[in-house]
Amino acid sequence: MPGHLLYSSYQPEGPFLTGRFHQETKGTSRLADTKGFSMDVFSHGLERPIGYYNAAVQELIVIDDLLSAMVGIEGRYISIRRVRGQEDHISFQVDASMDLAIQELAKRMFPLCKSYLLIDQFVESRSQFKNGLVNHAFAAALKALLLDYQAMVAQLEHQFRLGRLSIQGLWFYCQPVMGSMQALSIVIQKASANNFTGSSVLNLLQSQAKAMAGDNAVRSLLEKMTQCASNAYLSILERWVYEGVIDDPYGEFFIAENKSLLKGKYLNVMRECGHNVQVPASENYKLMIFGSNHHYLECIKAAYDFASGELLNLIKEKYDLMGKLRSIKHYLLLDQGDFLVHFMDIARDELTKKFDEISVEKLQSLLDLALRTTAAAVDPCHEDLTCCVERFSLLKRLSTLKDLEVRTDSDDNDLAEPLNITGLETFSLSYKVEWPLSIVISRKALAKYQLIFRFLFRCKHVDRQLCGAWQVHQGVRALNMRGTAISRSSLICRSMLKFINSLLHYLTFEVLEPNWHAMHNRLQTAKSIDEVIQYHDLFLDKCLRECLLLLPELLKKVERLQSLCLQYAAATQWLISSSISIPKLEEHSKSSRPSRMLTMTTENASVTDSILKFEREFNAELQSLGPILSNSSQAEPYLTHLAQWILGVGHDQ
Repeated sequence: MPGHLLYSSYQPEGPFLTGRFHQETKGTSRLADTKGFSMDVFSHGLERPIGYYNAAVQELIVIDDLLSAMVGIEGRYISIRRVRGQEDHISFQVDASMDLAIQELAKRMFPLCKSYLLIDQFVESRSQFKNGLVNHAFAAALKALLLDYQAMVAQLEHQFRLGRLSIQGLWFYCQPVMGSMQALSIVIQKASANNFTGSSVLNLLQSQAKAMAGDNAVRSLLEKMTQCASNAYLSILERWVYEGVIDDPYGEFFIAENKSLLKGKYLNVMRECGHNVQVPASENYKLMIFGSNHHYLECIKAAYDFASGELLNLIKEKYDLMGKLRSIKHYLLLDQGDFLVHFMDIARDELTKKFDEISVEKLQSLLDLALRTTAAAVDPCHEDLTCCVERFSLLKRLSTLKDLEVRTDSDDNDLAEPLNITGLETFSLSYKVEWPLSIVISRKALAKYQLIFRFLFRCKHVDRQLCGAWQVHQGVRALNMRGTAISRSSLICRSMLKFINSLLHYLTFEVLEPNWHAMHNRLQTAKSIDEVIQYHDLFLDKCLRECLLLLPELLKKVERLQSLCLQYAAATQWLISSSISIPKLEEHSKSSRPSRMLTMTTENASVTDSILKFEREFNAELQSLGPILSNSSQAEPYLTHLAQWILGVGHDQ
């Protein structure tokens, strides 16, 4: 049958071409015996309206015009109307004098004629250079389809010339083709309207094929079109998957190549590192099959597993990922803090300056000196450590980070910077990470490490200052100060030390160490670089959350307690010297004692008031922190241990 040409696609012969359209025993048709009929009616230049002829002759004329319209040619009584600038606006008009029954039969054929014109226009426009390989392949498949369609029309015309085709017969033989042509016209109209290229065309074809699941013939045709159009795209994908090379002259692939590559994965990463590894491919893993069996997905997964495994081995073995992570842990997470103690001693004067007066170069030289004169000197990665001075305090910095899920209900005014902010609040360390390790230890990951370091550095600084205050108290321990302001000061100093030590213990042994070991074990079993990145990011996010850095309400309370500790430590020398007066030998005369005792009494009262004030403020802040920790621990279970430590300090008063 004529319409079956579109489904068999590219048949070498058809029943029309061999003349086997009707049984030869039928002889001539009734149309050929029409009285008064002459083929002269088809001659050009005849101006009579079609209504001048009887119905039988009109039918012959209309069949001839329809056969022309089916291949985009105007007839004598059927005209084609187009709107300039709107290629898909095509309409057909018939002579008004035409017999109404014949008109209705003719109009049924117009959708097929329109579909042909739309497809033909699409083939011509999408064959141009700028439209890409997928459109070229799709247009080529459509062009082959149109050749089959034109062959069908030629066969129908042959039968018409033999007098064996009626208008009802024409409609009957075109029925199987109409659904397919109309479905294709819908696809190309959407593709043209949206100027689709590349994968967008394939997605459109595939979705349209799924929508036609109830019509097997149309669905099969659309799937065949999809396969033809996808061959070019899968060729690009195959080379990228198996060789890491993007051969995309029309820019229609989903990945664009960047010659100044700074980040990427798998084969292209290894190629940038000088390792040209190619995925072993066989005929079973060719990506030239695009169908419902999804074989190409298995091919891509196999290639992905191989490339990812090769890159993971490269980063682990040659570039020593774990060694680099351990080095970062030593310095930014203060796993080995001896260098920091030495650095804080020699850089104290520079760090106490305002942040805009600090010389970063001087700090860097002092850091290098501290690294060379401590155990860090044996670490080959210690030269990658650099120092920097931020413009904002830790709280302010956290409030500006949009990619962290910081839970806060406070206003920005609560985070206003103090005017006397120094390097002790803004100092940070950074780390040089070369390619390709920067795939895992990215700038974003380093920023998270720095946030944790700054919090630890602040806690270490408070601890050092309180230790200094405790040593001052121990220096006067030989004197009998029981029941005096100094003994009261010693108690508050001990409480502050227990608070900061409890916080440091929690951060180190309850957060950083357990999470590090969990990440380390996961990295040992990771099978892809994506898993490594995922586990590393999970470690950092968990540490940030459990170190209170994502909980500003708690962090501000801790910051307030640390500030009170620093204020107390700074005042300790004055408190001790004001409470103790060792008289000189010439001052042992009786006449001098009343005035000296009066002075001591006055100074002791002032010292006592100051100590009591520190004690009240510290205890008040500590007690207000306790309920917040207890309530938060219900939603954040990791805070339970910290709450126990902090509340234990409070009960020890």
